[in-house]
Amino acid sequence: MRLTVFTPTYNRKELLARAYDSLKSQSVRDFEWLIVDDGSTDATDDEVKKWIDEGIIPIRYIYRENGGKMRAHNTGVEHCETELFVCLDSDDRFTATAVADLLAAYDDAVKDHPGDMEIGGVVAHKGSDETTILAGGDFPCKGTSTLYGLYLKGFSGETTLMYRTDILKKYPFPEIEGEKYVPEDYIYDKIDGICVLAVLPKVVTICVITDEGYTQSVGKLKRENVNAFYLYYEQRAFITPPGMLKLKYLGRYVIYAKRSGHPVFRDTRLKTSDVILGCIYGGFLLLLNRE
Repeated sequence: MRLTVFTPTYNRKELLARAYDSLKSQSVRDFEWLIVDDGSTDATDDEVKKWIDEGIIPIRYIYRENGGKMRAHNTGVEHCETELFVCLDSDDRFTATAVADLLAAYDDAVKDHPGDMEIGGVVAHKGSDETTILAGGDFPCKGTSTLYGLYLKGFSGETTLMYRTDILKKYPFPEIEGEKYVPEDYIYDKIDGICVLAVLPKVVTICVITDEGYTQSVGKLKRENVNAFYLYYEQRAFITPPGMLKLKYLGRYVIYAKRSGHPVFRDTRLKTSDVILGCIYGGFLLLLNRE
């Protein structure tokens, strides 16, 4: 098998069945489904055991104490035994050709890519259905790109990301005591520094946004994970080209440095002049109650 489809789950037994149904229907089954249960108490294990016993697709189930999605991701990558790794959230499902499309896009890119940077995986669309891109338009470029490069060119949608496992093993999410979440882009930005992704302008994941999902609770996530957001904003402020977007990251870097107890001017890659700008803009954000 070439691909691990990784699903982190926490008390989502009913929703998980939708992901299972979509994986049973794949046109290509060159994958293993790796479920990391982040401390569920809703008998998720009993449901998954039934599916394993059915023997329709290969499934591995790992239970761990509740530690948040990023620790579950690290566990999944640690136990992954295939060349490639893609995350399918417990409230999502794949299109019938998702695995085939992702593998084909990766193989074509590796075969044809003339650039200096390696192909690290594939970026594709998420959608509300098979033809409707979720929360944004099509990718602004074809061929290959870094993930952040797409957003800097104006992309604003949700993405499905398949990465080489050997790369993910080099870049685990930081596990911060007392916190359970790290913005995913914190790691993806680091990976952007060593490879590019094949751009697949096709919906491969169909999403149903639920009230209890991560994307619906950004404010709560920030309040509960100030150190993680400090790391994220410091990195984004450093890598973003000069302009209004960089200023926004600088302002939030200063705010979260203060909230997490980190020094604002020391122990950072940022220029002193940039940090001063961040202090000004951060104060503006706080005055408007925007952060």
